Amino acid sequence: MLKFAYQEHYRSYYLDSRNLQLQFPAISSNQTADVCVIGAGFLGLSTALELAEKGKKVIVLEGARVGFGASGRSGGQAINGFEEGIDEYIKQVGFEKARKLWDMSLEAIDIIDERIQKYAIQCDWKKGYATLALNERRMDDLVAMEQASREHFGYQKMQLWDKNQLKQHLGSDIYVGGLFDSNSGHLHPLNYCLGLAKACADLGVQIYEHSPATDIQVKSHTQAVVFSENFTIQCESVVLATNAYIDNLSKKITFGIEKTILPVESFIIATEPLEQKLADSLINNGMSVCDNNLLLDYYRLSADNRLLFGSDSSTNVDMVAKMRSEMLAVFPQLEETKIEYGWAGPIDMTMNSTPHFGRVKPNVYFAQGFSGHGVALTGLAGRIISEAIEGNDERLAIFESLKVPKLYGGKWVKRVALKIGIPYYRFLDKYR
Repeated sequence: MLKFAYQEHYRSYYLDSRNLQLQFPAISSNQTADVCVIGAGFLGLSTALELAEKGKKVIVLEGARVGFGASGRSGGQAINGFEEGIDEYIKQVGFEKARKLWDMSLEAIDIIDERIQKYAIQCDWKKGYATLALNERRMDDLVAMEQASREHFGYQKMQLWDKNQLKQHLGSDIYVGGLFDSNSGHLHPLNYCLGLAKACADLGVQIYEHSPATDIQVKSHTQAVVFSENFTIQCESVVLATNAYIDNLSKKITFGIEKTILPVESFIIATEPLEQKLADSLINNGMSVCDNNLLLDYYRLSADNRLLFGSDSSTNVDMVAKMRSEMLAVFPQLEETKIEYGWAGPIDMTMNSTPHFGRVKPNVYFAQGFSGHGVALTGLAGRIISEAIEGNDERLAIFESLKVPKLYGGKWVKRVALKIGIPYYRFLDKYR
């Protein structure tokens, strides 16, 4: 059942360029804590850090290694807003709550700034992010996005670029234009995650690796027991921070919230380091980039001038060859460039791309369904959950009011949905 448990990190560019060699012990005795957090990725560590800063005693259980999942393998793009458009949130919860959601998404970026500075986390954090359109219809979507964020919420940090403006910064001819956001950015995700873990440990958080949670028993509104191996953690509150790996956990732990998550495989390749002149000919302003397809490509330069190129359209073919082909469609000038890394991992999508935060019991909290926005939104979720544990659930309640559809039938239904959905999205991307 626990396929991820006891594993080491998958080899990736991020693993080979990590700047902290952290290792934490497995749990070996019964423990007590104010809060037990299950999962040591961005969400779990962000929640633990917020609580530790408030003086709470926190234990974090990780079945594999810190940053084993998307927190250590993702594209590293930290994006404000949400995957679904602004108008959809206004329809769901009304203008005032939608404004609060937007403001919280900006706070999510601020949290990254704050933590990197406060805890001296070295993770190559760089601002600048562009969403690009492959045709005029999709450019219209970007125009509507910029207009909505500016007119509804007064956001002034987005710039619409036509093809000529885009060409000043990007060495590709396939796009008709783009939307540049100077506030969003990108980082080295594993180094950021390890930096969060070190900050937690320095504040007294107990982190246990290779220690999967196997059961949760809720005794009352203020008492729960978490089981791991042959040991228990007696605590007041529990936080589920398992995200895309929730299908691998026992139903004793998931409380049914796995029904909202569709794990989607994402794949990334990394080139050899590029000469500075060639790197500048690709991206000369340090921004990260994605297109606005349903099955999108995303890419950026690393600190050592590798092109990291990813896509959410994973198949059973040779993914390194497939991703190289997609990379060359954007940058044919890389024909002679070697690919040195290729790795995959699941991200936690919801069916409508809306984040799913809430409580399954009065003292059992969760956040999931970040749908490609997890680098930033996980920090926000950790803060909101910590606020709720401290007694202020106003902001958590806003997220709980969002509609997130469920997919019934278990993992085999999810597999069928992906087999049907990915070709369908490719069809839509081709003709929309």
